Amino acid sequence: MKNEKKAIVAAGLVIGVISALLVFFGNPVNMGFCIACFLRDTAGALGFHSAPVVQYIRPEIIGLVLGACIMAMVSGEFKARGGSAPVTRFILAVFAMIGCLMFLGCPFRMILRLAGGDGNAIFGFVGFALGIFAGVFFLKRGYTLKRSYKMPALEGQLFPVLQIVFLILLVAAPAFIHFSTEGPGSLHASVWIALAAGLIVGGLAQKTRLCMVGGIRDAVLFREWKLLMGFVAIFASALAMNLILGAVTGTPFFNPGFAGQPVAHTDGLWNALGMFLAGFGCVLLGGCPLRQLVLSGEGNTDSAVTVIGLMVGAAVAHNFGLASSGEGPTSNGKIAVIIGIVVVTVIAFMNSRKKSD
Repeated sequence: MKNEKKAIVAAGLVIGVISALLVFFGNPVNMGFCIACFLRDTAGALGFHSAPVVQYIRPEIIGLVLGACIMAMVSGEFKARGGSAPVTRFILAVFAMIGCLMFLGCPFRMILRLAGGDGNAIFGFVGFALGIFAGVFFLKRGYTLKRSYKMPALEGQLFPVLQIVFLILLVAAPAFIHFSTEGPGSLHASVWIALAAGLIVGGLAQKTRLCMVGGIRDAVLFREWKLLMGFVAIFASALAMNLILGAVTGTPFFNPGFAGQPVAHTDGLWNALGMFLAGFGCVLLGGCPLRQLVLSGEGNTDSAVTVIGLMVGAAVAHNFGLASSGEGPTSNGKIAVIIGIVVVTVIAFMNSRKKSD
């Protein structure tokens, strides 16, 4: 157990350093990694939405899935499984993504925004934690989406193979793939640096089971802090690297405050409510977006369906004006988040054994 904790902390320290370096090499500020943002960008590149500033096949996502897949195969942990309420998982994922895009970031980016000095992420963190508490409330009342089943190996291999197809499309850049020329989608590290970063982080996350949702959930349910320690380590090393890079380059990688933060808004209430929805939904899904990518690399088709749901949620958010911007949340986005909280609550209740409690 002690060695496991050390491994998780060490992995977190490495991941935090890599996250800061990705910004140094070209990623948007405070966005070394953002699973929600990167899936949104990839969805845009494939034409699922037409927001011109967020369209780019992100190699980090490809690397995360393939890194987890390689590590799982090497360690004998690759197992094709699925069939646990796929439609419910899809719907939960759509609304979790809508919550993330209200906040403008996933739990991973929330930590990196804090490490970059973005005070708005504090509201997101509070909402995220409360959303996890809401999910734990239903877990204690027997919430479950039932068991998954063993599937043919090919079924688990298809999603990792799809990532290779995405990599080919990224490198070949055919005319039907969209690439942003301005905005966050135009800011990125080189393909091979980003891919290498994703492979390393995917492998580390698979080996250590890193999950922000799981970290807080386990701390509440079992008083087990090891997963949460990994994200504390990510925060600490990303913060340290931001300070070092700022001192070396003269560019403020750490910029404390609320106003003028990159790809962020200052509406504290809706930052909190967006991440409340994301946290609540992810507990019911069994893991944060990062964890879902890792599980999909291990052959879990339920997680692959979840990732597809996240991408569809991103497309819905941009096609219907639900996603926030630096100017703040939209009216449509606020309505969607409230609807999402209601839908997720109903799903949690209907899948709990102790409905009468």
